[in-house]
Amino acid sequence: MRLPTWLARHLAALRALLVFTILLGFAYPLALVAVGRLPGLADRADGSLLTADGRTVGSALIGQSFTDPDGNPVPRYFQSRPSAAGDGYDPTATAASNLGPESVVDTIAADPEESTQSLLTQVCERSRAVGELERVDGRRPYCTVDGVGAVLAVFRADGLSGPVTRVVSVNQVAPATPFLTSYEGVPVELAQPGEDYVAAGGLATPIRGDAPADPAVPTDAVTASGSGLDPHISPAYAELQVSRVARERAADPAAVGRLVAEHTTGRSLGFLGEPGVNVLELNLALDREFPAR
Repeated sequence: MRLPTWLARHLAALRALLVFTILLGFAYPLALVAVGRLPGLADRADGSLLTADGRTVGSALIGQSFTDPDGNPVPRYFQSRPSAAGDGYDPTATAASNLGPESVVDTIAADPEESTQSLLTQVCERSRAVGELERVDGRRPYCTVDGVGAVLAVFRADGLSGPVTRVVSVNQVAPATPFLTSYEGVPVELAQPGEDYVAAGGLATPIRGDAPADPAVPTDAVTASGSGLDPHISPAYAELQVSRVARERAADPAAVGRLVAEHTTGRSLGFLGEPGVNVLELNLALDREFPAR
């Protein structure tokens, strides 16, 4: 007996549904689980977890902070790069800051809780802090001595041209001292909370200053990765921290440097990406080789 066309089509669709459910809903996932249990792959499939003293301390794939309860760096450990994921390295909130090169003016609200830093000020503040921690010159171009973006709102008589009539250091408020006393003969004012000087007609003008063109603090020490979870730092940032870590652990800097070299990985396939140092793995090795005093 021949089935009606509409019924035959529904039965064919049902058979296809059952076949693909078995293939893609059961067989394929089970095959991937089986591949993940192969020697050499099982650890990665389980999250590349790292242990110390019999307890899990993290994953080699996800960065973490080495700070005290107040958020200050713990000097005896190598520090990771900044993270914009949640409160830092939060896998449930992985994200970048979405701030770009034109983010140079802070939002200074009357309520400090509503104020936000520009990317430039974040970089300046981090570079200053790293410089103090590592005892190196933390200055960067377009940054003030007090660690904010060196940006002026310049008002001119005819908008974009004409003589300067007013100048405001948009990222500095009292009791700071303006990083420039005057600009084209006009005294520089401090910003007032709640004021938007760019919207009021001021031209945002970054000032380079006298910082070295090649800062002592590497770029990855002052910028977050796209995911916010990067477990690696550059070899340059690791080398910058060797002296401090060796001093805190009463260890030979050359021996600490050798540990850094042992935990430095090259480019993927020899040409993709950049060399990196896994911070968690390096710090675990430090605790084994040079226990803190």
